[in-house]
Amino acid sequence: MPDRDSAPFPSVPNLELRGVSRSYAQGGQALHILRNLDLQLMPGQIVALVGPSGAGKTTLLQIAGLLDIPDSGDVLLAGESCIGLGDDTLSAMRRNYIGFIFQFHHLLPEFTATENIVLPQLIAGLRPAEARMRALELLDMMGLSDREAHQPAQLSGGEQQRVAIARAMANAPKVLLADEPTGNLDHATALRVMSQLVRLVHRTGVAALVATHNPEMAAQMDRCVRLEDGVLVEV
Repeated sequence: MPDRDSAPFPSVPNLELRGVSRSYAQGGQALHILRNLDLQLMPGQIVALVGPSGAGKTTLLQIAGLLDIPDSGDVLLAGESCIGLGDDTLSAMRRNYIGFIFQFHHLLPEFTATENIVLPQLIAGLRPAEARMRALELLDMMGLSDREAHQPAQLSGGEQQRVAIARAMANAPKVLLADEPTGNLDHATALRVMSQLVRLVHRTGVAALVATHNPEMAAQMDRCVRLEDGVLVEV
């Protein structure tokens, strides 16, 4: 994995939203959630997405993650437009390009930390030995080398979430999308987990968009954008 100081990252955005709009029908009227949004996430950059509840942060993340389709505009991953592609192609792009981190870790309880990270790699076709090597490397980057053989129930909440972050990185995605990834953690643990997530992004060249209500979390990131009344503005 490249180090930010020794290997400059490409200048093409890993994720780009161009003129993205999304609305839903409510009571016979259109409820405009996103209005002509533009956003670029560069390699090695982590961006905080803030805004009031109900502003549309989850909708934005779903569109960026190819789980929802905008009414208009374009979504580009690594310079490739994703609009108009078939379901199978979109599924492949999600698998190959995007890692998801959720508020709850969703680790498989019967598997060890290493096995939870190996599994998505095997599904993607990687050989077991290579998958295990990458899993151990990611655990080391997250400060969990001594927890590789532990099952989720044997880990603290912060450790579980760090394993979940490593799992999201298992297939070397271009983009990480996170929705309140430290929301279930106590304050001190949340700050530590976010610090390690920022370090991981800077080291690997992935681009990350993290929805959060916590201003201290947002302050740790490279940029902060606010979504309100369907419009994105830099903070």
